[in-house]
Amino acid sequence: MLFVFTQPALQSSLIQLIRLSLNQTLPSVVKAYDNKDFLLAVALTFLFNLAMGAFVVITLPNFVVPYWGVVIGMFRAVTWGLLLAPSQSALAVAMIPHSLTVILEGQGYIIAIFASYLQWQAVLKPDSVGAASRWSAYKISLMRTIRLYFLVALVLAMAAIYEGFEVIYMVPLLIH
Repeated sequence: MLFVFTQPALQSSLIQLIRLSLNQTLPSVVKAYDNKDFLLAVALTFLFNLAMGAFVVITLPNFVVPYWGVVIGMFRAVTWGLLLAPSQSALAVAMIPHSLTVILEGQGYIIAIFASYLQWQAVLKPDSVGAASRWSAYKISLMRTIRLYFLVALVLAMAAIYEGFEVIYMVPLLIH
């Protein structure tokens, strides 16, 4: 976040890139928020964050590349810092209510990252999960990941509910 204060053009460029990307790749989500369709916005936000944000980006590659979920998690944290640093007055005001969204959503991703970490720890140390082989440890770690995903889904659902409320009802009041 501190870096953005020295390079404000970087943040502006990233924000524009994200807006363009959202409009092109997720027009239904943008439309739901623009139309103030709370339930649809929450549902689409939850599905996107769970399917893409957690599973496809963090967990799925981690099945193949050891600790990839941890690496992606660190990259995402840096990116969020660059995007969400309150370096502009409008962004600073919007971040007041959005901070809770960031905390909740971030926690969901942290749980997915933790599952990624545990998966390869089990494979590298099969006896730590009571497995006789690395393959058995891998299968055990997959079952543990599935169990942790119930918590990921719960936290991301709470984040989506709050984000829908915040973006549709709170931020417009603060910005205007």
